[in-house]
Amino acid sequence: MNRIVEKEYFSERVVKLVVEAPLIARSRRPGHFVIVRTGEKGERIPLTIADADPREGTITLVVQAVGESTKAICALEAGDCLTDVAGPLGRATDIRRYGTVVCSGGGVGVAPLLPIIKAMKAAGNRVVSVLAARTKDLIILEREVREHSDEVIIMTDDGSYGRKSLVTDGVEEVILREHVDLAVTIGPAVMMKFVSLMTARHDVPTICSLNTIMVDGTGMCGACRVTVGGKTRFVCVDGPEFDAHQVDFDEMMMRLRAYN
Repeated sequence: MNRIVEKEYFSERVVKLVVEAPLIARSRRPGHFVIVRTGEKGERIPLTIADADPREGTITLVVQAVGESTKAICALEAGDCLTDVAGPLGRATDIRRYGTVVCSGGGVGVAPLLPIIKAMKAAGNRVVSVLAARTKDLIILEREVREHSDEVIIMTDDGSYGRKSLVTDGVEEVILREHVDLAVTIGPAVMMKFVSLMTARHDVPTICSLNTIMVDGTGMCGACRVTVGGKTRFVCVDGPEFDAHQVDFDEMMMRLRAYN
């Protein structure tokens, strides 16, 4: 059992949970995820680790209430316990000094992006972060992102905060004004697809995270199959991060529709 020590609502459906998990907190790296379960018959939910405090022995998870299981997790309060938290799982992000790194996150995709932003900055990179959402209330972790970025650009679909535009416009603006050595994009599949298409035109290497398609998290169920560079890969064991220019996003989006 893993006790929840803090709960915060980002919006009506998005919740931040700080959870006791000392072993995971000490060993986790950017890009890693955990499998969470609530209730003895609860569904296994893969969640990327948004932050960790090794001294306090806690990890931070951001959960969006979508289905029955995520709604049950979001309904828990501080002092309640998650039945299981297993991890860290997946392959960690390749953190090194690239130069200038543009990190773009859409909606709850900012949660797994945050540890990458922090690590890239700590490695000596210039980090420009582009945050995007449908509306102001859905922009999350802005304060933490600003703390570890050289610049933050915010885009909203309705213009209620930052600029009324798409995330691709913010990323391209940076690419056009200065040399960019690496782009990292995490968010809805359609967002990552168009960021990838745009960065490919500018010949900027790009990493994406495909965590949204994971189910089992251990490679056994096969639900997270994706085509990368013409070969079948499993997001949970081969990823969750891949060369975005090699990912067949159209196939991935078609398979994601099966969960609707």
